Amino acid sequence: MWTQTAMAAGVLALLTVVPGPDMAVVTKRAIAAGRAEALRTAAGITTGLLVWGAFTVVGLAAILAASAEAYFVVKILGAAYLGFLGLQALWQSRRSAPRTAGSTATGSGRAYLTGLITNVLNPKIAVFYTGLLPTLAPQGLPTAAGMSLLVLLHAALTLTWLGSYACLVSRARSVFERPRVRRLLDRVTGVVLIGFGLRVAAEAN
Repeated sequence: MWTQTAMAAGVLALLTVVPGPDMAVVTKRAIAAGRAEALRTAAGITTGLLVWGAFTVVGLAAILAASAEAYFVVKILGAAYLGFLGLQALWQSRRSAPRTAGSTATGSGRAYLTGLITNVLNPKIAVFYTGLLPTLAPQGLPTAAGMSLLVLLHAALTLTWLGSYACLVSRARSVFERPRVRRLLDRVTGVVLIGFGLRVAAEAN
């Protein structure tokens, strides 16, 4: 059982470090507001995984994955939200004045919610959990227990990876705070998020 769990952890770790919308959102928050806000965003993303994990264990994720209409709606909402975040980053790139601690304080309550919504509106996680996790679940455990173990393991790996990445990016924030560099990174992040949104929307057709 432990050998199977270790192999599953390796697969989940590889999937966790692949760049995607989660990393783009954490990058945006780390540059805009610093380490604490980026860590809150990572915590929200991890909570989103736990929500989908709970849905998977009770069977709701499988229903969504099997329903073309429900899957389409969630995908469109997710694509629209990523597009919104991308446009927000592009709008921020128009600002020339450095952001101060006071200017980001009002966004503190939104950092966690941003991460949570990003993952809750990502139906690919439902497909991933219902399609791949059952094949990785340790055979020595009941199905629900094995799936729960892997969901918790995936959440822990995600929080560790994104948390470490957030700390790394925020350490270089003094460089990112330079107006020219900040505008460039905001634009790049905005384009990346919009690109992810368009990709999700295209896959919904």
